[in-house]
Amino acid sequence: MSAPTPLLAMRGIGKRFGAVQANRDVDLTLLPGDILGLLGENGAGKTTLMNILFGTYSPDEGRIEIDGRPVEIHNSAAAIAHGVGMVHQHFHLVPRHTVLENLLVGRKGRRGLLDKAAAAKRLEEIGRHFQLVLDPDRLVGELTIGEQQRLEIIKALFSGARILILDEPTAALTPQEADGLFDALRAMAAEGMGVIFISHKLHEVRAITSHVMVMRLGEVVANLENAPEVSQAHLAELMCGHELTPPLKPEKQPGRPLLQLRDAATDAAGRTNLADISLEIRAGEILGIAGVSGNGQRELAEVVAGMLPLSAGSLAIDGAAVPQPSATVMQALGVGRIPEDRMGTGLITSLPLSDSMVLPRIGAAPFSRHGILDRHAIRAFVEAQIERFGIKADGPEIRAGTLSGGNLQKALLARELAWDPLVLLAAQPTRGLDVGATRFVHEQFLDLRARDRAVLLISEDLEEIFTLSDRIAVMYEGRIMGILPIAEADVRRVGLMMAGMADAA
Repeated sequence: MSAPTPLLAMRGIGKRFGAVQANRDVDLTLLPGDILGLLGENGAGKTTLMNILFGTYSPDEGRIEIDGRPVEIHNSAAAIAHGVGMVHQHFHLVPRHTVLENLLVGRKGRRGLLDKAAAAKRLEEIGRHFQLVLDPDRLVGELTIGEQQRLEIIKALFSGARILILDEPTAALTPQEADGLFDALRAMAAEGMGVIFISHKLHEVRAITSHVMVMRLGEVVANLENAPEVSQAHLAELMCGHELTPPLKPEKQPGRPLLQLRDAATDAAGRTNLADISLEIRAGEILGIAGVSGNGQRELAEVVAGMLPLSAGSLAIDGAAVPQPSATVMQALGVGRIPEDRMGTGLITSLPLSDSMVLPRIGAAPFSRHGILDRHAIRAFVEAQIERFGIKADGPEIRAGTLSGGNLQKALLARELAWDPLVLLAAQPTRGLDVGATRFVHEQFLDLRARDRAVLLISEDLEEIFTLSDRIAVMYEGRIMGILPIAEADVRRVGLMMAGMADAA
């Protein structure tokens, strides 16, 4: 019996950017019904390979075959015409338009008229076949994050995709929404489609894929069936090239309250405002904030950082009330901040790394005296942090924007931890980071905990929340739905609270 013809074959793909070999002799095969997990550290070459498949880049070497026939894919329109669809981590939707209108954007109608009835029928068929049901008349701006992702997948299927690329598809989903996505992917596989699933969440890769391809430094280092004996630890070792042991979180009795919010509320236009937020974090404790993106986590972070004023309630640091919080005041009181947007509000990517790493304290000793910058002190500080944190950068004067995501995050950590913060506010600290960089960040948080500091960890990654937290607070629409000791928390219970259901043990 002859082997089935691959739905997709990428053969001998090579791509170079200047001196960097992003892909080297890469082979990828996708059979009908396959769900392929594509793994690798940041910079391993996964994104370059998928951009070649979707027509963003052209390969320097190699060829692409679909259904056994060579094809040329020079742009995304050609990729879509050949049945390749890609759902990016950041959605491309028009919030003011309906679901149906978003499906029709960019389509040519007959004699200038769009066939809405046919489009609605196709939407209903996709919903029935793949369990991806959406109301055609709902405004996209009213959809949840999970429903918006569902729409992005529907858009790809609407355009005739038989090969679907998903980039970090569960980054902002509740566990229940992720389960729904996996049901849809299994239905697609059953219909003979092929799916390429890119994720740093190894437990999800193990749960949904039929086989796994691992890349490192632009090359394929493993291609294996997702068999029961394949462990997450083994996949992580293949990605990194060395064994990774989980960080230790010993039992610890928390000390005095270092951060307290009482009945905190905000009133800012165009924001998810906080309502009656009461929480505290004690010395030697990590409090995890779970929730779907857009439910007030960013506003909570900005309140603690002194960037968003309270309209009601109070804030205290180490037992002392802070009547007029500001970014400068909170920094002086020992609140360190790792912002969600590491390339916007975190580090200024157009500046040298040295400037970005000292900017929040540029006006004080040792970096300036009597209004004059001490360039020697700045350089010495940044060189010391590069050495201490293993930041891969060609010296302090390299432009910050040239660093990888993992090294940017290390630079942010280095900047804040150098001043031994009493409270560290960390928002989405490992989003987009590979397992090696994630482990490094987690070790720094656990070190703070061991030294009786407090960490406020805001993350959409439940595995991260459960790994690090001593207690978990769940946010929904600007409110705290409940706060659970880690021993009483489980994924189902937290997931229901993330969807707006009050805690019921």
